[in-house]
Amino acid sequence: MAVSGGSSSPRPETERKRKEILRAAIETFGTKGSANGTLADIAEQVGITHAGVLHHFGSKQNLLLEVLEFRDQDDVAHLADQHIPGGPALFAHLVGTAQRNAQRPGIVQVYTVLSAESVTDDHPAKTFFEDRYRVLRREVDTAFRELCEQEGVTDPVAIDKASASILAVMDGLQLQWLLDPTAIDLASASEFAIQAIMNGVLHPGPAVSSYQREA
Repeated sequence: MAVSGGSSSPRPETERKRKEILRAAIETFGTKGSANGTLADIAEQVGITHAGVLHHFGSKQNLLLEVLEFRDQDDVAHLADQHIPGGPALFAHLVGTAQRNAQRPGIVQVYTVLSAESVTDDHPAKTFFEDRYRVLRREVDTAFRELCEQEGVTDPVAIDKASASILAVMDGLQLQWLLDPTAIDLASASEFAIQAIMNGVLHPGPAVSSYQREA
């Protein structure tokens, strides 16, 4: 998605400067949002001009989308094939992601801010997040189905609910952690929530409604 030229790899100094700009953009968009954070703000952090940022990324929209791609690449950079694992191993990966996120608040902040903003009309990241959640729900769904097959459980309705719920809980815990890191242990709370949802599918207990009492 970068605009600078041709199919050949960028020179090392160009790649270094692009990464500097991306890190500055993460901080700027994370603290100010995509609307209030300007290219001038980002340029000032890396010691170049507004035109210099445009030279590397072409437009603010391109930079915004590359920030999100940079975040996704950082998620899997430590993996051998640089892709999230499939099957039940995905659940352990999600817990590991929460552990790593606790060490990189800037990336978590920009993701949280931009994902919330993307629900508005014509936001440049709207399609990115629609596709992201669609793909992640499918991958978590597939992992659940493999796990249920191993355990001899068949409940497609519960699996569908669980896939969306895991993603929602992880994103919600990140928001609470950003607001007060001392109140939330991001890794352990995420692990607890994922395990609880998995147990809800594999070993369902009483429905919440069964605890209701007539007035």
